[in-house]
Amino acid sequence: MALLASSILAADFTNIKDAVLIAENAGADIIHVDIMDGHFVPNLTFGPKLITAIKKTTSLPVDVHLMVDDPQAIAPLFIEAGADWISIHIEASVHLHKDISFIKENGLKAGLALNPATPILHMQNIIQELDYVLIMTVNPGWGGQQFIEASHTKITRLKNWIKGQNLDILIEIDGGVSLENMDQLMLDGVDVFVVGSSIYRSKNPKNTIIKMKKILAGDKMP
Repeated sequence: MALLASSILAADFTNIKDAVLIAENAGADIIHVDIMDGHFVPNLTFGPKLITAIKKTTSLPVDVHLMVDDPQAIAPLFIEAGADWISIHIEASVHLHKDISFIKENGLKAGLALNPATPILHMQNIIQELDYVLIMTVNPGWGGQQFIEASHTKITRLKNWIKGQNLDILIEIDGGVSLENMDQLMLDGVDVFVVGSSIYRSKNPKNTIIKMKKILAGDKMP
């Protein structure tokens, strides 16, 4: 069954603890945290101390997405803070194999993130080292954007590539996921759905998570 990662980027920053507990109590599988440095993307978000605080709040794994210029310098800070998963951007890493190996050597799941216009073939020399691939289905930097429809083809191509090489790699997507498009995205081959705005900007975040989990379990929406 596909997994639901609740992204706190869309939550109320004055009450992150409640946002995390809502996600956990409603059945989310992962807490997703977007780290932006104001350079690789124009926005500026969280530091490693937030990860430490979240780990004290929940037993769920914490998935850290590093949207930063220098992942080699930044990743160790989030490893030390207690992250369970870390993804770095292929566009940002100068020594990609070294950076991915470092994450894995510290016992974390290592992922590679791709911007919407980055071809999946750019991963051909590193894909076998990955635990997951994060396909950005919006341009990174801000929540609440509309899903880029061309992502469907990119996801299916990646799924076929993974199957063809008999690899055990998860496909994670981030951006524009909603109750309306999750069914199709599951058919495309998505394993991990990062969802922020559709959860925390809904009238009832808990009920939204419950509905999403039912879809991922194969239940049809009424």
